[in-house]
Amino acid sequence: MPAYDYRCNSCGRKSTLFYKSYKDYDAATAAQSSACPHCGSHDLTRVINRVTIAKPGRNYSSMNSQEMLSVLEGGNSREVGDMFHEVGGDAAASDPAFGEITDRLRKGDAPEKIDRDLGGTTTE
Repeated sequence: MPAYDYRCNSCGRKSTLFYKSYKDYDAATAAQSSACPHCGSHDLTRVINRVTIAKPGRNYSSMNSQEMLSVLEGGNSREVGDMFHEVGGDAAASDPAFGEITDRLRKGDAPEKIDRDLGGTTTE
């Protein structure tokens, strides 16, 4: 079901209009029959919202040891967590501590904080 966001040029309010199909949207647009649900005006302007574009992912399982080391030294905990998740998938399923570390890294937790929370020996 397609949904489109509009701003009413009469009352200034934003609303989302839903259509049963793209064909219905095309027909409503051609006939200018869409109406503001707040004031009933047909003077609507379609609003284009923020668009998200997915960045291409990295294939960590095809990296050599030097490339993996550069990820570890890069300081991006999310990237390290993604690498742990992809390369150590079976270990994450069988070892709860590894799974927790991986999940926390992927959420952006600092490695030092995770180490402290789990009783590690890292000091700052």
